[in-house]
Amino acid sequence: MKCMAAPLALMLFLSVSVTQAQYRPVMDYDSNSQQNTIIETTQESQNHKTLLAAVRAADLEETLGSAGPFTVFAPSDVAFEQLSASQIDRLLHPENKKELKAMLTYHIVAGNLTASKILKAMCRGAGTATFTTVNGDELTASMDGIDIVLRDCYGNTARITTADAGQKNGVIHVIDRVILPAQM
Repeated sequence: MKCMAAPLALMLFLSVSVTQAQYRPVMDYDSNSQQNTIIETTQESQNHKTLLAAVRAADLEETLGSAGPFTVFAPSDVAFEQLSASQIDRLLHPENKKELKAMLTYHIVAGNLTASKILKAMCRGAGTATFTTVNGDELTASMDGIDIVLRDCYGNTARITTADAGQKNGVIHVIDRVILPAQM
């Protein structure tokens, strides 16, 4: 019984911590967001204009409006501001569509990964969980204090600032940085 007490206490602590840490409003949702698709909610958001422009430039609107389900780790406009203006402009040019699509699909995982499911996967993985993104590269999740943190292949990290925005075709988690796939 003593062997189970520590893991159970850790799970309880982490689940309470994740719940408390992840609900910092960064995306403007209405109460009907579960009736919208991921793309509809992104179109309505005042904090994801750069993401929406990138999704349109990469021709991903139809995909994010389809049945899914998808988990989208959505960088806010503030997250995109951490990239240089020239990087963003370059990615949005039609000749760089393949690179832009690779970057955006690195922010998408097939399936409906709520914060609770991410946390359970981390518990099973001794504190980390690895997810394969739609572009085929892996993304690692771990805890930093009370935050879920995503790590890309370069070691760059992004915190989930708003979790579990349920949509008709999946879930959106807002993140504070743009993460990069191996191809970039």
